[in-house]
Amino acid sequence: MKKIGFIGMGNMASAIAGGIIKSNFIKGNRVYAFDIDQEKLMKMNHEFNLISCESEIDLVEKVDLVVLAIKPNIVDEVIVKIKDKLGDKAVISIVAGYDNEKFNQLLLPSTRHLSVMPNTPALVLKGMTLLEKENSLTVTELEFVVEMFSSIGEVLILPSYQMKAGGSISGCGPAFVYMFIEAMADGGVSLGLPRDVAYKLASQTLIGSGMMQKETAMHPGILKDQVCSPGGITIKGVEALEENGFRNAVIKAVKESN
Repeated sequence: MKKIGFIGMGNMASAIAGGIIKSNFIKGNRVYAFDIDQEKLMKMNHEFNLISCESEIDLVEKVDLVVLAIKPNIVDEVIVKIKDKLGDKAVISIVAGYDNEKFNQLLLPSTRHLSVMPNTPALVLKGMTLLEKENSLTVTELEFVVEMFSSIGEVLILPSYQMKAGGSISGCGPAFVYMFIEAMADGGVSLGLPRDVAYKLASQTLIGSGMMQKETAMHPGILKDQVCSPGGITIKGVEALEENGFRNAVIKAVKESN
């Protein structure tokens, strides 16, 4: 099994690292991490028994595959540090805005690379990860990466020009979904439900509805119609959502996140 190293241990990297260990794809002692925030490293080491590194270079020298999980504004700075140490290792980037073309310019020709867009539900093994079709990984490396991300959810390979739009749904979408869960729960609390009960009802309803659409592949509108009885309470709720611009708000949120 390859050794995987994470440069950066923010929310997304923590979700991926924790997810691949929880799914038994890899043991914690095969996962390495570096972050300038030592508290993050200590927390992940305590939870998942991964190995902390002293620097980016220290990490690169110990692993086979490097996951770049840092803020876009420090990518160039970090690449300068590790560029000559990467050699023929593979780099997986989860950095927003950095695609195959940019890494072709930043990295040495011998360093293979792939840009991906994961999301935080990876921590509970329900992630949605987009892989950029244009990449320089070997067939074996790509198979390994697909297997890795498949252990924490679904994987979809998209051409470069669709990655940004796809990320607006799967990458930013969880925040929109959490807002919807919170709003549904607030409505339930307003009607007298305890907060914990309202959250459970809202979350499970979203999970079940999403799974039903996914498994049946039916148009969401048809599934919605199946719940709405003529003159019933559900269609009145749907009408309220339409009157308050629910669809338009969601569409605009996705477009603004692109």
